[in-house]
Amino acid sequence: MREAVIVSAARTAIGTFGGSLAGLSAVEMGSIAVKAALERAGVDPATVDEVIIGNVLSAGLGQNVARQVALKAGLPGTVSCFSINKVCGSGLRAISLAAQLIKAGDADVVLAGGTESMSNSPYLLSKARFGYKMGNDTLVDSMICDGLWDIYNNYHMGITAENVAQKYGITREAQDAFALVRQQR
Repeated sequence: MREAVIVSAARTAIGTFGGSLAGLSAVEMGSIAVKAALERAGVDPATVDEVIIGNVLSAGLGQNVARQVALKAGLPGTVSCFSINKVCGSGLRAISLAAQLIKAGDADVVLAGGTESMSNSPYLLSKARFGYKMGNDTLVDSMICDGLWDIYNNYHMGITAENVAQKYGITREAQDAFALVRQQR
């Protein structure tokens, strides 16, 4: 079996909700990171066999976020691209799928990662397509509905984190220590 290696990595800054990066779409931010990763690695965009991009909040972005990111980053239109949504694990799953493609011999160079812009997630008015005869309805925040709400248990994902910590006895101090180590890497 072939070995898969990571030859470069890049990311954008993490902004605050509605902050200085709010004017950039997830596609724009993804393309910035892709360009930087390719430049750092010295990889010719024409040698990329596949692009896999994880993205959760895709409402209003248009079809195939991965393809949009790739084209905006200057990759040729012949490169195969697909997007994946595994909620918070989307970007990591994209990377694991890239490794699988390489190990299986289905690709030599795969660009993988994730992109998101919570600031640009739209509100939804689900019954508006066919009109309202009269009365009010509710706007749905796609950031909550599609990204932060556990549809199976009907509560916010922050509650899920609290439940997991309680179930496995993970203290706040242990979480903070882990976060510190991860930030230092």
